[in-house]
Amino acid sequence: MREKVLKIITYPHPTLRHESKPVKRVDADLRKMISRMFELMYEAKGIGLAANQVDLPLRLFVVNLAANAGEGEELVFINPVLSRPRGSEESEEGCLSLPGVYGDVVRPKQVRVNAFLLDGTELNADLDGMMARVVQHETDHLDGVLFTDRLSETGRMDVDDALHEFTLEFQSRRETGDIGSDEEIAQRLAEMEQKYC
Repeated sequence: MREKVLKIITYPHPTLRHESKPVKRVDADLRKMISRMFELMYEAKGIGLAANQVDLPLRLFVVNLAANAGEGEELVFINPVLSRPRGSEESEEGCLSLPGVYGDVVRPKQVRVNAFLLDGTELNADLDGMMARVVQHETDHLDGVLFTDRLSETGRMDVDDALHEFTLEFQSRRETGDIGSDEEIAQRLAEMEQKYC
């Protein structure tokens, strides 16, 4: 399998709807890909990035609330499981796979996350505030769910034109061969899953 050049994919790329598989092994290649995910996230001024946003079918995401290399804390969540949702809060969200699109999303105010860190240690933490929201947003990605799926009907109508533009752009890139067919993408994802899941 040739080495994949990672970049952030945009809506409606099929991998964004792919349900990610749990990671069973971490090797040097995967560590390199995770490092690249942080670079891409910082370049895009983001605070979280899920593996399927860089066309990887793996159940992991990276977070740094500071959004800058060398600042804040870089966290890698592998095989996250969320539980104990508490409260409810509405706040604006955006997504690096839908640049320029924003909408208000209602999510639990607090949540517990159970995940593995890159060094193999297990994390059990009760989260609130921005960290709770980011972890929920990124875990959604791993389940093939986008924040636009969680918008109210009016919120969804507000972003429909933008989503249509992304769809036209995607079709145009597919026609020029820049993006492979659904079959080619599925084949590549299956190869990655075989290696890591």
